Amino acid sequence: MAFQKEPPFQHGQSAKTAVLYCNLGTPDEPSAPALRRYLAQFLGDSRVVEIPKAIWWLILHGIILRVRPAKSAAKYASIWSAEGSPLRVWTDKQAQGLAASLKQRGHDVLVKYAMTYGKPSIASEIEALRLAGATRILVLPAYPQYSGTTTAPVFDAVYRWSLQTRNLPEFRFVNHYHDNEAYIHALAQRIQTNWDHHGRAEKLVMSFHGVPERTLQLGDPYHCECYKTGRLLAEKLGLQKDQYMVTFQSRFGKAKWLEPYTEPSLIALAQSGTQSVDVVCPGFTGDCLETLEEIGMEAREAFVHAGGKTFNYIPCLNDEPIWMDALAAIAEQHLQGWPTRASDVAQHNAQLLSKRGLALALGAKD
Repeated sequence: MAFQKEPPFQHGQSAKTAVLYCNLGTPDEPSAPALRRYLAQFLGDSRVVEIPKAIWWLILHGIILRVRPAKSAAKYASIWSAEGSPLRVWTDKQAQGLAASLKQRGHDVLVKYAMTYGKPSIASEIEALRLAGATRILVLPAYPQYSGTTTAPVFDAVYRWSLQTRNLPEFRFVNHYHDNEAYIHALAQRIQTNWDHHGRAEKLVMSFHGVPERTLQLGDPYHCECYKTGRLLAEKLGLQKDQYMVTFQSRFGKAKWLEPYTEPSLIALAQSGTQSVDVVCPGFTGDCLETLEEIGMEAREAFVHAGGKTFNYIPCLNDEPIWMDALAAIAEQHLQGWPTRASDVAQHNAQLLSKRGLALALGAKD
């Protein structure tokens, strides 16, 4: 195996700790060519679509990538901002907020964000951190609930980069934080603040991104973790079982996905006489196509068309200060034992220099 060219090893270089905050990804622009490139990478991942590769390649390149890019580009255009893709904007702001919150807590760490698909890639950002002196990297996905379709591809990207690298940093991975107290508290505060300003609807619908039901049968914990998040959030808000429901959105293809489905559930609520709903997406830490367009536009239209009156979409956590503090608390929990405070870093580096100096002295004596 050929390794990529390494930068010269520098004896005595200060060792740094870093956090790499990872999200799914986004096209470079809301155009059909950009969507074709992005979807080819995203849907070409066998973690995302578990169909025999040869068969799926024909379907993907023969049908889907000929039809879907233009339709998806139009949807992205409807939510694209002057700053760019909302997902990239919020991920960038969350990384900045995480860095600031960790600094306030006394930690001296590097923080970057990266995307599993699209730019900036996980490989490029790990390399940038390594060149900046990072010898310890905490990989923190933007997904509170673990899934083999989202969290695992983040780890895969790290492993692929590692296969080409000789001098590897020390890695730690955060699998999930679906039941983390700070995360649940941040969600509850986001919802309560919205209620304080806009009033509370008859029903709170917690919509999570869907995955094929087959993944649950094969051992993926995502379904159970979504329901646990929903239960803990409802308890935090003081809701009874009939005051909220957990649903799953973004179904793709003809296979059965996790149920109940979000849009059909909203239609059923409206048809049964529910006049107002609040919809929140706890599994998305930042607003994106699936929340702004699929929920904020399509689901809203479906509910109103079916007879509902008031549809209130509650924005994601985005860069709310309470979420930045919660994200820092999650990172801090997994950084334990690494020298991240300024005094610890100085002491750690001094010890390394002392050991290296002793080794060199002994070597010269021999």
